[in-house]
Amino acid sequence: MLDDRKLTFEQAMEELEDIVSKLEEGDVPLEEAITYYKRGVELSKLCSDKLKNVENQLTQVLTEDGQAVAFIVNEEE
Repeated sequence: MLDDRKLTFEQAMEELEDIVSKLEEGDVPLEEAITYYKRGVELSKLCSDKLKNVENQLTQVLTEDGQAVAFIVNEEE
């Protein structure tokens, strides 16, 4: 297992998918299942945080003078 700070989004998702597969099989002892579940929650939060960070980056645009401003899309109804 890599240090969580160095995990890429893809690596975290792959590990999370492995955990889900193991838990779905249903033949994991309870203590091990709890450990997998806790790790899955950590990975889920890590992925969510990474996505939120990317979303924040994508919703910022730079003005001509280099200032970051929020990018707002007005949706038509």
